[in-house]
Amino acid sequence: MSRIDHQWSELETLASGLDAQDPLGDFKTQFYRADPEEIYLDGNSLGRLPLESQRRLDEIIQSQWGEGLIRSWGERWYDAPKRIGDKLAGLIGAHPVEVILADSTTINLFKLAVSALAINSERKGIISDVLNFPTDLYTIWGAIQLLNRGHSLTLLDSEDGIQISLEAYQQALNEDTALVTFSTPTFKSGYLHQIHHMTQIAHQAGALVLWDFSHAVGVVPLDVNGWDVDFAVGCTYKYLNGGPGSPAFIFVNGKHLEKVSHQPLGWWGHQAPFTFDLDYQPADSIRRLLSGTPPILSLLPVEFGVDLVLKARVERIREKSQRLGNLFIRAFDARLTDLGFQLGSPRDDDRRGGHVSIRHPESYRIYQALTRELKLIPDFREPDNIRLGFAPLYTSYGDVLEAAERLGQAVEDRIYEKYTWERAKVT
Repeated sequence: MSRIDHQWSELETLASGLDAQDPLGDFKTQFYRADPEEIYLDGNSLGRLPLESQRRLDEIIQSQWGEGLIRSWGERWYDAPKRIGDKLAGLIGAHPVEVILADSTTINLFKLAVSALAINSERKGIISDVLNFPTDLYTIWGAIQLLNRGHSLTLLDSEDGIQISLEAYQQALNEDTALVTFSTPTFKSGYLHQIHHMTQIAHQAGALVLWDFSHAVGVVPLDVNGWDVDFAVGCTYKYLNGGPGSPAFIFVNGKHLEKVSHQPLGWWGHQAPFTFDLDYQPADSIRRLLSGTPPILSLLPVEFGVDLVLKARVERIREKSQRLGNLFIRAFDARLTDLGFQLGSPRDDDRRGGHVSIRHPESYRIYQALTRELKLIPDFREPDNIRLGFAPLYTSYGDVLEAAERLGQAVEDRIYEKYTWERAKVT
């Protein structure tokens, strides 16, 4: 037996043992799975469909909408953004009164960025990094243009494309810094920032902090109150399995709630929306962060996804997530490094979120071979990243090893050569 075969045999034994003892193993039966041979590793972009969501959506459409009609607003729907927000607060270490579901991550980020810049109005500097999700940067640039008050955005560089230097971050902060904003884990490399420490450093410099937890919520334990985070946003369709385009969440630290005056103002954020008063009076609660009427059919399934994560417990999810990532990196070393692949994520389990990124000169064509032919569904991020999202509630350790095997097969058998470099509209 060759050295590689021996390593692989050891990994197979390890994966089998981990699956046999997995306390979260039964959760995979609670998700819809159309093809048992397909390995789905894109839960960091769109989570699987929970069977409870499938069942309850039928009831929501027929009973609540079909039969209840307008009555359902008063009976079930009006308080849903706050009710689900209260549950989600338990996943991020917030008080229930500090979280609500509203709009998209982009819109929510804009609301909070504008509010933060108004609170810290004497300062003009904003700090982020080149690893941030582009839409977050577009949103900040848009806020700067709209406010037209002389704000500027500084982007911290990354030497390796995986992480940023904490020292560079400290040096960038100064007496003019109003706001720092990062998304973590980073969307390409999965690098997990030192959230608590970076928040403390910002506060020592007098800056406010706005985190985007889209790739963290539901897979990384968060403690926004313990870390004294000022503001946070995050989507609900990744590890929370809320469904495509499901509404995002907003967190506002209670000490800032009365100062938040977000735009756009809308009737759903009014203190008493059904008085239809022509003078705007913001709600004296987290509801003031709402704007227009919430999209109920997209919002309600979020609750079922949140319930699953609460039941599984995010600490156990994180433990399995780290083990899944670690197992894949070991399989990567044994199977893929000699095929031209490079690791695009941190090796340190504590500095890596729920996905692992790998790089290859032929990444896009390999990605096509995987999704079209080899029944492995990751995603592709420019210029050469294949992201593998290990959602612990429905990904097994055996799935991880088989994913590495299929990646190797795509290159060894030159299957990728069938495909072109022409990009699809969605990757």
